Amino acid sequence: MADDITLSFEDALKELEGIVRTLEQGSAPLDQSIDLYQRGDALKRHCETRLKAAQARIEQISIGPDGQPNGTRPFDGD
Repeated sequence: MADDITLSFEDALKELEGIVRTLEQGSAPLDQSIDLYQRGDALKRHCETRLKAAQARIEQISIGPDGQPNGTRPFDGD
C-alpha cells in the first residue's frame, strides 16, 4: 500500500474507492476486512486533510470590488 504522506488526493481516493468496493462485495475474510477498513479510514482522513488545505488556498484568492479575482494573498495555515 502507498504511503499516505506522499499519496496524491486522486490516488488516495482511487484506492479508497477500491477498498469500499471490496468491503461492499463482502468477499474479503474478516481479518482482511478489518485491515481494509483501517486503511480506508486513514485514506478518508488523508483526503479530508488535502481537501481542507485546497479549500483554504482557494479562499485566499482576493476578490476585487467588481467581484473578479484580482490576485492572491499568502495562506496562513495557523
